[in-house]
Amino acid sequence: MRNTSEMKLEPAKGRLLLARPYLPDPNFFRTVVLLASYGKEGALGFILNRKLEYKLDELLEDSSMLDFPVYLGGPVGTDSLHYLHTMPELAGPEDELLPGIYQGTNFDDLREKVLLGAASNDNTRFFVGYSGWSKGQLEEEIKNKSWFVANPPKGFKLSHDAGQLWQKVLQSMGGKYRVISHYPVDPVLN
Repeated sequence: MRNTSEMKLEPAKGRLLLARPYLPDPNFFRTVVLLASYGKEGALGFILNRKLEYKLDELLEDSSMLDFPVYLGGPVGTDSLHYLHTMPELAGPEDELLPGIYQGTNFDDLREKVLLGAASNDNTRFFVGYSGWSKGQLEEEIKNKSWFVANPPKGFKLSHDAGQLWQKVLQSMGGKYRVISHYPVDPVLN
């Protein structure tokens, strides 16, 4: 069996998109995007490693959500709020993106979990906006070498350090990807 890091993976729900080191779009510079949906009509995902400077209480008037950081899910629909979580009791089978990681759909149920102390920064992540691609757009970007497609590494969790996620996922892929993970941010300064 070939090493999966050497196989060309196609985008799919639950797979990761890793921006190539010199992707010119500043919205996606060295990002890791978890695909929440993928199909003939397009794709939708959330940037996992773009933590914002504010907390959820600055977006919502509900003070029960005070301690949650917020991430930029992408440049689309930045007036919308989304969340991922690891609580199967809050999800249906269609909400599971990866084993044990779900896309949230009901903020009222989540609020109850927060009040009971069952939802925390370790098992819930909030996003402003999302990353979206119209029909054929993501395939074209992959063809133009903007993205690597990868399976999440073993033991992948929402609580991974966002600052090092891009490098860690590339390193877990091994081979040439391990080398790519060390590319300088600005090669001129190397």
